[in-house]
Amino acid sequence: MSSPKNNNSNNSKPSASLDKALDQTLRPQKWDEYIGQEMIKKNLRILIQAASERKESIEHLLFYGLALLIAKELGAQIKTTSGPAIERVGDLASILTNLSPGDILFIDEVHRLNKTIEEVLYPAMESRSLDIIIGKGPSARSIQLELPPFTLIAATTRVAMLSSPLRSRFSGGTFRLEFYTNEEVKKIITRSAGILGMEISGDSAEEIAKRSRYTPRIANHFLKRCRDFAQVHGGSGIDLNFAKKALDLMEIDELGLNNHDRRILNILIEKFKGGPVGLQTLAAATSEDEATIEEVYEPFLLQLGFIERTPRGRVATENAYKHLGQPQIQKNLL
Repeated sequence: MSSPKNNNSNNSKPSASLDKALDQTLRPQKWDEYIGQEMIKKNLRILIQAASERKESIEHLLFYGLALLIAKELGAQIKTTSGPAIERVGDLASILTNLSPGDILFIDEVHRLNKTIEEVLYPAMESRSLDIIIGKGPSARSIQLELPPFTLIAATTRVAMLSSPLRSRFSGGTFRLEFYTNEEVKKIITRSAGILGMEISGDSAEEIAKRSRYTPRIANHFLKRCRDFAQVHGGSGIDLNFAKKALDLMEIDELGLNNHDRRILNILIEKFKGGPVGLQTLAAATSEDEATIEEVYEPFLLQLGFIERTPRGRVATENAYKHLGQPQIQKNLL
C-alpha cells in the first residue's frame, strides 16, 4: 500500500494541471465574450481589422493595467515570456529568431527588462533587425539578422518605470485597462458559471462580484471556491447563503478585503496610531516585503480610500477606522 505522502504527491500534479486548464477555459475566446473595457475594444477592433485587410502585422502595443484575445482575432501564434525571464541578450535573440511571420510576442512585466535588453529590442521593433556582437575584444564582430514581421505586445503595472525610448516604440498604442464595474464582474461570473455547468442565482453572482476587487481573475477564483463549498454541502447550485458562507470561510469581507489587508490596516492603526509611518517600518511590523505591500495590497486600499500616502508615510483614513470598527484618533486623520 502506498504511503499517504506518496498519494498526496501523485494527486497534486493532476489537480494543479486541471485547475490551470479550467482557468484557461474561463477566459474569453472572442470579442463578444470579453466584458468591459469598451473603448479599448473599439480601438483594437479597428487596428486589427485594418492590419488584417492589409495583410500586415499590427503595430506594437503596450498594456498597463488582451494579448491572447488579439492573437485569436488575428489567427496568429503567440509566444509568451516575461521581463525577468529575459536575463541575457542571447535569451532575447533565441526568442526573436524563432518567431514566424505574423507571430505575436507577449512580454509580461516588461518594466523589468534590463537596459541592455531594451537596447537590443529597439531595432527589432523598429526595423525588424537583430544586432548581435560575437566575441570579445579586438576580435569581436557585429552581425545583423533580419527578423520576420511580428508584433510585440507588452504588459506592465508600472508604466512609469519604462524608459522613454521603449515607450515611444509602441506605435500601435498604449492602453490603460480600467477597473471593472461590479455589474461587469457580475456578468463575467454568470458567464463563467455557465461554462462550469452550474446554476447561480443573480444575488449570489452580485455578492461574489462586490467582494472581487473589480477583478475578473479574482471573481473566477471565488466562483470556483463557492462551487466547491456548495458541492460539499449538498447544494445543486450556488445560492446567496452558500456564496456568503464560502466567502466568509475564506475571510473575504463585504468590500473584498482579506485577512492580510485587514492586518496591515490594524497594525497601522493600533501600533502606529494611524500613522504616518514609512513603508520600510510598516513592512517590518507586518512581516511583509516592501514591494508586496506597495504592489499587491496598497493599490486596492488606496482605491477604497482606506490609506493615504503622505510625504511622511502611510496614514489610515477615517474610512479605514469605520470599516474595522476601530475608535478614531482624530489627530492622526487627514
